[in-house]
Parts: sequence; structure tokens; C-alpha cells
Amino acid sequence: MKIGELARVTGTKAETVRYYERIGLLPKPGRTDGNYRDYGPADQERLSFIRHARGLGFDIADIRSLLDLGEDPGRECADVDRIATGHMVAVERKLAQLEKLRDELARMIGQCRRGRIADCRVMQSLGDHALCDGDH
Repeated sequence: MKIGELARVTGTKAETVRYYERIGLLPKPGRTDGNYRDYGPADQERLSFIRHARGLGFDIADIRSLLDLGEDPGRECADVDRIATGHMVAVERKLAQLEKLRDELARMIGQCRRGRIADCRVMQSLGDHALCDGDH
């Protein structure tokens, strides 16, 4: 299949497919007699894997490692578990940061008196980081 069809069936932009080829996540495809890229089912499966992993937030380096590990299906999956666990820890850290952000925004909005901008606690909090640290 040509790049447009691969892009369509995987929900990927053609430029993203080219990018993944440039950085080596996707192998360079064969070419047709007309010099069009020619992808097969293995390319579609690999791109779907990459898209799913990206959707879960895995970074390119981890995806590259996972793809490399997948080349040896008889291998123990300890390295895969290590990568996935590391990613889960990072996600949990981000969730904690987002919860703090939500709480701070709720606090700022809760202090809003709906008066003038000059008296607005949201604007004051954004302008003075010390107010955002709960030191008030």
C-alpha cells in the first residue's frame, strides 16, 4: 500500500509516517516501479503499535526500546516491565502535579470577588507566585 493508505488505515498523518521513517522507528519501505513507498502488513502493525504507545504517552526512546525487544519474542519480558513501570511512575507523578494545579486553580477562583480587575485574586495570584504557594 502507498503512504496515503497506510496513513488512513492507521489514523496517522503521512508526514508522521515519514518522520517515523527518518528517525528509524519504521523501516524504510520498498519502492514501487513508480518510486512510491510500498508498505505491507508488517509496517501497518508496527505503525499501529507505535501509535498506540504514543497514545499512552510513551516517549520515542521507550518505543524504540520496546520495538527492539519485540524483535526477540522468546526473550523474558523483564525489560518491557521495567519500561512500562517507569512510564507508570512518570504518569503518577504528572497526575500528582495536575492535582496540585487543579487545587491551586480552585483556590484562586474561590477567592475571586467578581469585582474589578485591580482587586481580582486570580490576577494577583498569577502576578505574585508567593501567593500561589499558599503563603498567604
